[in-house]
Amino acid sequence: MDRWGGRAVPERRTGGVRAVRRMAFWLPPLLILSGVLLNTVFDSGLPGSPLFLIAPLVAAPFTRTRVTVLTGVASVVGVALVRSHDEDFSSMDVLVQTATVAVVALLAVGVNRLLRRSGAALASARNIAEAAQLAVLPAPPSRLGGLDLAARYRAAQVDARIGGDLYAAQRTPYGVRLIVGDVRGKGTAAVTTVVLVIGAFREAAEQEGSLEGVARRLDRALEREAAQRGDIDGHEGFTTAVLVEIPVAARESVRVVNRGHPPPLLLADGGARYVEPSVPALPLGMTDLARRTDRADEVPFPSGAQLLLYTDGLSEARDRHGRFYEPEARLAGRFFPGPEELLDALLKDVRAHTGGESVDDMALLAVRSPVRDRLPVSRTRQESGWSIPDESLN
Repeated sequence: MDRWGGRAVPERRTGGVRAVRRMAFWLPPLLILSGVLLNTVFDSGLPGSPLFLIAPLVAAPFTRTRVTVLTGVASVVGVALVRSHDEDFSSMDVLVQTATVAVVALLAVGVNRLLRRSGAALASARNIAEAAQLAVLPAPPSRLGGLDLAARYRAAQVDARIGGDLYAAQRTPYGVRLIVGDVRGKGTAAVTTVVLVIGAFREAAEQEGSLEGVARRLDRALEREAAQRGDIDGHEGFTTAVLVEIPVAARESVRVVNRGHPPPLLLADGGARYVEPSVPALPLGMTDLARRTDRADEVPFPSGAQLLLYTDGLSEARDRHGRFYEPEARLAGRFFPGPEELLDALLKDVRAHTGGESVDDMALLAVRSPVRDRLPVSRTRQESGWSIPDESLN
């Protein structure tokens, strides 16, 4: 289990991979030089022969094809020169030794090409998965109900399957309502649930008078879907989610319902703090295990403050030592002009923390409260015939 009570994330050792690649770049020439030195020191036999064979095989998985080819050529030339130093170059023994190294070098080049092609195929599949996910999750408008919004989705780099992360934003008669969630599992079943949750959210957000009512509607939608699929335990399609409502009348507060999801992060006045639920609740689709009435928590949302919603791909991102990424600590004391800048900086910071690798999808949604000018319009400005419009409230 992870620290939020969800699924565990395997350890990532991206820094170790980079170190191995650096070592693999220099190791082949060192092996070849060592082979030459060994055969120079010892007069009889060919003690360095295995090193000439190993060098191209070491280069194949970690270097480019050109480097692997050059390593193979250097190994062949090296063994030929060393062997011919002791015997006639045309002798059968020298030819056999040289041919053996040449065959191994060719095999190394073939292995290198196969690995690179498989890597390109994985990257292509990952791009297709991300494009499919974005088709299911269209980006919300940058401005909605007087609020600034931004969203990002990043597919995992080690798993090309489509994930179950979701987000949506809806302007309703009750204010702007948001959801960020994470469906259990991956693949087509997860995408089906994502579509179901988003569709149910958009309908319920328009019709339900309370955020708690929206959560109940989502519960019922998931329970109906589970019954139609014939889930044995009825809880295979649960979804962790956080729902947010920013009322029309009072935009200086937000209401939050958290269903087993990582808590949103509130950035205000240079500080950062989690909006923890006052009463823990089970994920959507599991309420029959413990029938509890949802309770929305209301917190201040002052002018210019930003609220960050995210999935566990962010909170569980780890560095080379296995340390979690801490959004609260990493974002505290920093200023971001708007949601776009916040998410851009956040993704850059996560990449630096993890070394560019990730094992889970990441969905991010940020919203900023309107910046209100509280200073009264000066007499001079009034007399000049103009005033400062409060565009943020339009």
